[in-house]
Amino acid sequence: MPVKNKVVLITGAARGMGREHTRGFLKQGAKVIATDLMWAPTGASSDEVSFLEEIKDNPNVLVEVMDITIDSHVKRVYREAMKKFGTIDVILNNAGMRARDLYPDVGGRITLLETEVGDWQRLFDTHVFGNFRVIKTFSAPMVEKRSGSIINVGTGNFNPNSMEGPYPMAKAALSQMTMFFAAELKPYNIAANMLLPSLTRTTGSDTQTAMRLASGGRFFPRLRPDSVVPLALYLAEQDASTGETGKSFEVLKWNQAHELGGLEDWVYEEDLKTMKEINFQMPQR
Repeated sequence: MPVKNKVVLITGAARGMGREHTRGFLKQGAKVIATDLMWAPTGASSDEVSFLEEIKDNPNVLVEVMDITIDSHVKRVYREAMKKFGTIDVILNNAGMRARDLYPDVGGRITLLETEVGDWQRLFDTHVFGNFRVIKTFSAPMVEKRSGSIINVGTGNFNPNSMEGPYPMAKAALSQMTMFFAAELKPYNIAANMLLPSLTRTTGSDTQTAMRLASGGRFFPRLRPDSVVPLALYLAEQDASTGETGKSFEVLKWNQAHELGGLEDWVYEEDLKTMKEINFQMPQR
């Protein structure tokens, strides 16, 4: 178990993919700093049960409330993490804001001309400035010991017809920042890579999917949130001397290439039923 006893920061850990990342790393023997804006269930689809109850008594977990857009939050959690575990080995920047968080009435489907500059600022504050803040703070022990891995979560969807407002642009900026970090941190043996999930059933996506289909959008199957875990574990093992750095990895393609299953193995159960009913075929790219 290569990540056993490594200290892993996971942001956005209370639900969705972050919840599965936390479970996956703990199962492999890692120590996890699990942070989120809020730990109470939202009640939205796939977030009806308290994950905090599952992990709060685990000695290998530090559970914290952290808003990555606030300096004092990030610095406070860093101090607590160093007190408990003494170092940081892996940063997994999973926290983020989605288009449907900003535009719930339309399921996150909006044209750029309908957005406001403030919407862009909120998304960039999270995906770019927030993740930068986390990396700048939590990478200090990695630089000192010349070892570590940074995993930033992006998006594999840059289809201009997706109508996700400024979300893809914020993720594109995060991707470029990751490549610059990979180059600058290579002398310190710190890897920096992008993990690109496929369309995934995360918190509230049932409502978003229903709204998009009702407005004439095309059905596309969603993967289970645990689909991201094997790739995250792999990237956590990387360093900049002998491992992979400065790259982007698509979850489904990586899983398939490593004989971990394809679409039908990772798809959300209800969407699998729909796939079979309509004889869904994956579009060619």
